[in-house]
Amino acid sequence: MGRSRGGFCSKIHLVCDGNGNPLSAVVSAGHRHDSAFFEEVLNTVSLPQQRGRPRTRPQVVIADKGYDGSPIRSYLRARAIQAVIPPKKLKGVRRKKGPKPVFDEDQYRERNIIERLIGHLKNCRRIATRYEKYANSFLAMVNLAFIKFYLKKYFSDRL
Repeated sequence: MGRSRGGFCSKIHLVCDGNGNPLSAVVSAGHRHDSAFFEEVLNTVSLPQQRGRPRTRPQVVIADKGYDGSPIRSYLRARAIQAVIPPKKLKGVRRKKGPKPVFDEDQYRERNIIERLIGHLKNCRRIATRYEKYANSFLAMVNLAFIKFYLKKYFSDRL
């Protein structure tokens, strides 16, 4: 494959709400593991409320097997956030003693919402082909794609 402008490749770490509306994104180098940016991407979310300070913690986090790790699970447990993450099936390796993580398959099916958002981002040619040389410029294009998404979703009947 070779090197791209962002290194070997780049990853977009996304957070969206239950309706598929994008809330935040973080861009990282492609060779870094997804779980290294878990806290960073969650900390970038800030939702204004009617009264009081903005909401920064979700009630539930639905993630794939790449985020199955004790540091992430303990981070979520300390903040009273429900984790819906399938456990990894490690061959020949036993899990640490203790209760097996609870996994709700019905709730995990809602993960397709983020996959649909990623599909929408892939429709934006500039993001899919990574024209930008720098990560800041690439993140700006991702944010512009979010704006386009919101405009299309909420104002398509008025255009």
